Amino acid sequence: MHSSHLFPEEPIRMASILEPSNSTFFPAMTRIVGTLGPNSRSVETISGCLKAGMSVARFDFSWGDAEFHQETLGNLKVAIKSTNKLCAVMLDTVGPELQVVNKSEHPISLQEDTLVVLTPDQDKEATSILLPINFSGLAKAVKKGDTIFIGQYLFTGSETTSVWLEVTEVNGEDVVCLIKNSATLAGPLYTLHVSQIHIDLPTLTDKDKEVISTWGVRNNIDFLSLSYTRHAQDVRHAREFLSKLGDLKQTQIFAKIENVEGLHHFDEILQEADGIILSRGNLGIDLPPEKVFLFQKAAVYKCNMAGKPAVVTRVVDSMTDNLRPTRAEATDVANAVLDGTDAIVLGAETLRGLYPVETISIVGKICSEAEKVFNQDLYFKRTVKYVGEPMTHLESIASSAVRAAIKVKASLIICFTSSGRAARLIAKYRPTMPVLSVVIPRVQTNQLRWRFSGAFEARQSLIVRGLFPMLADPRHPAETTGATNESILKIALDHGRVAGVVKSHDRVVICQKVGDASVIKIIELED
Repeated sequence: MHSSHLFPEEPIRMASILEPSNSTFFPAMTRIVGTLGPNSRSVETISGCLKAGMSVARFDFSWGDAEFHQETLGNLKVAIKSTNKLCAVMLDTVGPELQVVNKSEHPISLQEDTLVVLTPDQDKEATSILLPINFSGLAKAVKKGDTIFIGQYLFTGSETTSVWLEVTEVNGEDVVCLIKNSATLAGPLYTLHVSQIHIDLPTLTDKDKEVISTWGVRNNIDFLSLSYTRHAQDVRHAREFLSKLGDLKQTQIFAKIENVEGLHHFDEILQEADGIILSRGNLGIDLPPEKVFLFQKAAVYKCNMAGKPAVVTRVVDSMTDNLRPTRAEATDVANAVLDGTDAIVLGAETLRGLYPVETISIVGKICSEAEKVFNQDLYFKRTVKYVGEPMTHLESIASSAVRAAIKVKASLIICFTSSGRAARLIAKYRPTMPVLSVVIPRVQTNQLRWRFSGAFEARQSLIVRGLFPMLADPRHPAETTGATNESILKIALDHGRVAGVVKSHDRVVICQKVGDASVIKIIELED
């Protein structure tokens, strides 16, 4: 898929670069997913993360037990209440992740140009010449010359905490490797990644199913990040599993593309998934370095055209230990935004990084600056052309609402919705102004009890670029046979005023169903 270059719509004044960034209620249109862990699990730190712009909290079950994550989630709920900031919850599965087991937890030093044996015998102690692994089929999967990477969370082969191995011999169930760089491995578990090799393990493991059916059900997770998605069937299997778990049938599945196998089946996976996470850490190992950016641009483009969120990982690794990103990292974040990315995932940077709040703040500021020069006009024309004619009724309304908002220079688009679909379609056309999604709850019953829907739909829009949800009073209908419901509109506009998005004499575009008709309305705010 060819990607067009994005240029600023008008020349950038050099003087504007020196102007300070404006602080707003909405730090950026691009969303930030923060991974909560040892250095980001206190109420105070999580509150700081929410204020800095985190809209989705990610819980990575490749480490830590359910009790640890439950305590962290409890702190998140307290932080949400104290900051009055909505935040969604994402459960990240372990998947068919290969791991080196270090029961002693003593640091292991590996020396360049020496040999190390990978063995499935987990009873043996990890040493500088022997590393036990959790997979007995590695010897059958690899051959001489294959590349293996080992590290704790961050591993590129260039840093001192991860190691790059080359297979020299297969001896029974053991794999003998040549160490390509000196490194020290610390901690109880290290991830093992075999470049461009199929690993015969299920995408949704028994351990994942247990976590989802207990911790996930208990906490009504909004998103499931399906690690190592390789085929569309992986997503279908996960959705079938969720459908049997009560409210989790509403949980959205984000396919995590981590290797060449997932890349080969990308189009089919995109059709089945609710969104895509480009796991650039593993992809950066599976693909040649010069090809990573091409896949990112092509994948983000396809997600944009399908109207499904594209999420990018591994952007500011250096901020795990530093207060500022590198120049390359800052540019990488901006380019991801210009490509059309919906959200940025922060992993080790917030999980165990020294500056979780500062990292979210800086990434948000970079995103905000990039959004100012995003070529919306080119993007809009390209999207309309891709969708083609005749458009569906809802697609036509969504694109027309964005076109009208841009033409009248509106400060805000307000969309009344029950499912959230209309608001997501508006966001698909990347308006330059925020979209306030007013989610109207619906009454549902299972013949035993009544309940209102809407909370899931509101939180799930927190990963969509430019979409800001607001859960309305259930007494206000989403569809009305009369004029726009003035009371709920007033609440939405007041929310916009408090957020600093709109002020007197600003124009606002409103999208709402009136009876069987969809209506786009333009109003100008009075004093």
